[in-house]
Amino acid sequence: MLKGVHHIAIICSDYERSKAFYTEILGLSILAETFREARNSYKLDLALNGNYVIELFSFLNPPKRTSRPEASGLRHLAFAVNDLDEMIKHLKNNGVVIEAIRTDEHTGKRFTFFADPDHLPLELYEL
Repeated sequence: MLKGVHHIAIICSDYERSKAFYTEILGLSILAETFREARNSYKLDLALNGNYVIELFSFLNPPKRTSRPEASGLRHLAFAVNDLDEMIKHLKNNGVVIEAIRTDEHTGKRFTFFADPDHLPLELYEL
């Protein structure tokens, strides 16, 4: 039986840029950072509120992923927030472009999309 999601793995094209984005802008904390000499790459374990959630990998020259128009596969990664407006303001103050706020037609909750440094679609969903 599945017990939950253990982690989400993300491959980035610029390790330092993505590390700064996920830690300094989004506020995830570093659990472990490992340089893998055989691959000449890093693996960064990140936590959100103390829970291990993301593995950030660096690889030399990773291929680009098609994301727009919508392609099959993982669509986006969504983060829950208590105050959507506050988080949007924080992201905009850090140069992150935010899409227009939408309302979930099923729950009535507000949400929006933005992208990480590699254009991975990310969502903010207000609780």
